[in-house]
Amino acid sequence: MSCLYFLLRCNLPPLTSDYSLDVGTKTQLVTVNPSIIDKRFQNLLWSRKSFVESLKVYKSSYVYMPAFSMRHGTEPSLRVYYTLTDFSANQTVLFANPNFLRNVGKFWKNKGVHSKRLSTGLFMVSAALSLCEEVTVYGFWPFQIDLKWNPIRHHYYDDVLPLSGFHSMPEEFLQLWLLHKSGILRMQLGQCNSEEPQ
Repeated sequence: MSCLYFLLRCNLPPLTSDYSLDVGTKTQLVTVNPSIIDKRFQNLLWSRKSFVESLKVYKSSYVYMPAFSMRHGTEPSLRVYYTLTDFSANQTVLFANPNFLRNVGKFWKNKGVHSKRLSTGLFMVSAALSLCEEVTVYGFWPFQIDLKWNPIRHHYYDDVLPLSGFHSMPEEFLQLWLLHKSGILRMQLGQCNSEEPQ
């Protein structure tokens, strides 16, 4: 039996040698939050080349942007598209379907996720569940300690927390855990086996 893996990564996480042993390097789709374009790349007004260089690690992946789903996402999304086009980059930009994002938001709100906006991760899990036969999620742990009571960072590469009151990570985690317990997806909480895709 042959398996096709499709790896999604959220918000341009680093895949340098410091982390690649643990998180791998393969990527088929990477999301970019508009705030990253603003804060890390000065809205692509002066940092276009550094942005294109930073995406090389994702090889020929898709770059997923919420272009028309929220007012403040349109301009950065278009800047990403034109920057990658101007530099003949190896990535293809995909724009999120606003209806999909709106309907996913309503669905999870009815399930008990009450937040100003769902996390990118939950949007991506929702998309994966609608497209893939099997879904395994990694890194969805909203607590400051791991299962062995060791302190951990918010992301594997930094400890920058989301804006207070913006996302509801514990509520999202609970919903994903219920899907895991129901066998709808697999939630990886501990160390991965060596057979996992890299």
